[in-house]
Amino acid sequence: MSSTSYEDLRKQARRLENEIDLNLISFCKLCAGKNEIRNKGDDSLTEPLLASERGRNVEAAGLEIEALLEQLKAVNEQMSDMPPSTTGFAQHTLQRHREILADYTSEFNKTLENYRARKNKEDLMKSVRTEKNYKPGTSSGLNRRMDLYLKENEHIKSSSRLIDDQISIAVETREELMSQRLTMKKLQTRLHDVSNRLPIVNSLLYRINFRRRRDSFIVGIIVFICTILLLTALFH
Repeated sequence: MSSTSYEDLRKQARRLENEIDLNLISFCKLCAGKNEIRNKGDDSLTEPLLASERGRNVEAAGLEIEALLEQLKAVNEQMSDMPPSTTGFAQHTLQRHREILADYTSEFNKTLENYRARKNKEDLMKSVRTEKNYKPGTSSGLNRRMDLYLKENEHIKSSSRLIDDQISIAVETREELMSQRLTMKKLQTRLHDVSNRLPIVNSLLYRINFRRRRDSFIVGIIVFICTILLLTALFH
């Protein structure tokens, strides 16, 4: 019964993977599509409609893929909860399904992120084009453009603050490195002075030790002579 259930889960995982693969291909094509821009007569009004429709299609396709990814994740978890197999084939298969899920998830997130970034850029460029063709009586469009400008201004300010923070960190690091450099130079100077004084110190120590050895030798000779004289006097 366990082997049959595991086989059913494996088939279900393969089916979901194939379905996700097909949906991802369509999703990538949908996200990569470009809006047609028309500037003749009233045809220019179709651009927002096309962009809006494509945006809804992208969001719907994204939700469908997210649901399929969640289903595949649940199937993989059910497979991992199955009793351990006596062979390594089941574990290898489960690991492969997990890798496929991770790859699909990464590709989906990357595609969606690129689409949203490009869409924001297109919206900003479109607002600039609309500004050039601005006519009185379009207060709602002006408000929308002002909102976009404000958002872009906030992004620029945020980027500027981030750059300022990085520059401050770089300046502090440079000052710290310069301080360490000065400290190392002072240490090198002291070591150089000590090395220059070492010959004099060594010479002085040598003279002191030499005098100590000479004094010890003289004292030893005197003690020896005194001992000889004392013994001579005692025996005579």
